[in-house]
Amino acid sequence: MNTISISRRRFTQLLGVSAAAAVVRPALHFGAEPGARSTSSSVVRLSANENPYGPSPRALKAMNDALALACRYPDEQNDGLVEKLANLNGVAPGQILLGDGSGEILKLCAEVFTGKEQGTLVAADPTFEAILNHASANGAEIVKVPLTATYSHDLGKMAAAARRGVIYICNPNNPTASITPKGELREFIASTSPETMILVDEAYFHYAESPDYESVIPLVKERPNLIVARTFSKIYGMAGLRCGYCVAQKPTIEKLRAHQPWDSLNVMALAAASASIDDVDQVANGRRLNREAKTFVTIELDKMGYKQIPSQANFVMIDVKRPVVPLIQSLKQRNVYVGRLFPALPNHMRLTIGKKTEMEAFLAAFRELRA
Repeated sequence: MNTISISRRRFTQLLGVSAAAAVVRPALHFGAEPGARSTSSSVVRLSANENPYGPSPRALKAMNDALALACRYPDEQNDGLVEKLANLNGVAPGQILLGDGSGEILKLCAEVFTGKEQGTLVAADPTFEAILNHASANGAEIVKVPLTATYSHDLGKMAAAARRGVIYICNPNNPTASITPKGELREFIASTSPETMILVDEAYFHYAESPDYESVIPLVKERPNLIVARTFSKIYGMAGLRCGYCVAQKPTIEKLRAHQPWDSLNVMALAAASASIDDVDQVANGRRLNREAKTFVTIELDKMGYKQIPSQANFVMIDVKRPVVPLIQSLKQRNVYVGRLFPALPNHMRLTIGKKTEMEAFLAAFRELRA
């Protein structure tokens, strides 16, 4: 869909650098999901909730133009992106902190606000595990609260379990693609003790289309204990570039910044993110393409009698009616990679929404295994 417009001479230079690096560097292996990182064209990657259409054409051009800035530290680009994000979200620049993906934001929140002295981490079960791992490494008590029967966060039980620290709410939630209704979440944020930080992860915000969903960024103005995390990894197609941010009141931002390495974002990611915001078609096209492919695959699954949790994200959670791990392994043998096991839902499979051709490949393999 998109192509990078790098000159032949520049491409040759980059290729030479890459070849030289390969001589001195060992092969890299990513431990989280072995195999899911393969770049083989024969592999259908539906395992990591990535956007298969890639970054905006404007972002690709911006990265090409930024190659000459690789020798400079990214202060100017950092400040420029902060200014754009502040305008986009209706907040002051001092209320924005950029991160090396929203993953860095989650790590900083765990380091600063959880631990033996700071307090517990309360999270749903299941949810995105990264912040649980960081809080555990920080010595924090972890409290997991099962989702409700409708797969929303059980906010009452989460509030009751909190001991200062952080309550983590992924909305839409990963891996269930479900939402917590806006009214419930708004009331919860208003009533939670100021001593407990609330971290709302809105990584999949752009994909949610339910009228019962809304961002909570506007609530930051009144709530000093609220942090909202966002990422460019999903609808902006920048998972490999690593760029995210959070919105919070300025004192909270300064606490997080004090624990952050200098210059944790690179010039390329900053240039791509800034250009992505300027491309008004990126979000609209991403939503449309995701909706079309998701509708296609869910209709086919319905025909086969497989129910899914209603999805407000770029993935679906399918009840496969049997233990999911052998199915994951069998699909992988057919070069179709799907999401990992989430122990709270052992008979459910998380499936990223890819291009229609990729969904067709998944369905073919799934039908073969079902037969």
